[in-house]
Amino acid sequence: MRILVTNDDGVRAPGIAALARAAHDTGHEVVVVAPLVDYSGAGAAVGPVHSRDGVDYRSHVIEELEVPTYGIDGPPALAVILSCVGAFGPRPDMVLSGINHGINVGRSTLHSGTVGAALTAAHFGLRSMATSIRWGEEPVPWTTASTLAAALVARLAESPEGTVLNLNVPNVALSEVRGVRRGRLSRGGSIRSAVHDTGESGTGEAPRPHLTLPPAGSGTLRLDLVAPGQPRSDEDLETDAGLITADFASLTALAGVREATGAADDVVRVSVELLQGVLAEAGGGSGAVVGGAPAGTSTGRPTTP
Repeated sequence: MRILVTNDDGVRAPGIAALARAAHDTGHEVVVVAPLVDYSGAGAAVGPVHSRDGVDYRSHVIEELEVPTYGIDGPPALAVILSCVGAFGPRPDMVLSGINHGINVGRSTLHSGTVGAALTAAHFGLRSMATSIRWGEEPVPWTTASTLAAALVARLAESPEGTVLNLNVPNVALSEVRGVRRGRLSRGGSIRSAVHDTGESGTGEAPRPHLTLPPAGSGTLRLDLVAPGQPRSDEDLETDAGLITADFASLTALAGVREATGAADDVVRVSVELLQGVLAEAGGGSGAVVGGAPAGTSTGRPTTP
């Protein structure tokens, strides 16, 4: 099995080195392709691929590990796409993303480049896993996260195509992890509030309330942030953030962009009828449906008139 290892902290980050070594120790073929610089918060972005001539890359060496390693001028999702279309050898069978320094839980999973890479892999039908460790000062116990991630490789390989796992671990030694639980996505995020900086700090004046309009012109918004990668202390212990607070590891299955069904079907049906009415009033909307698609379009397969 061929495993692609990527991340959003950059190809030189210690977390990706720890994950690549652990993946290599499972006995599978490993290739590392990751951003040249930090792309934290990039989500599944690929950047302006249509307005550039190509994607620059540079080979890299991970200490005490002999696997092909490349840094690219782009975000982690682009690293996955390029690897899947043959830019760095045969298409991978699995993608491991991380180890991110700072947990990716709750709403932050939507914006995480670490998770975005894993979700991008699912669009190619690959099995993938994002791994993150709670923020902490050095020395970071990378082996805690890498050991747990490596232990899941064989099981992940047997899972359905497109499976995406999100593993978050506490910043403690492996022997101090209290257990592993399935974590529900919490509702917490990184940005709690924002206030306008009036430039009058030190005058005793309270910050401008964040519900007022900003002053005309340019300015600065001061953000009230949750400490990097730290969950709130009031989180439900059944959530991913709450589990990390209590020194449990959290494992969550994720699903990326997919068509909504159920109640959404009624929303689409009524909306289509509404828009058809708008077109009819404008003298349009008379295209006949042929073979399941509007006339004049192609479904990629023969149609019967």
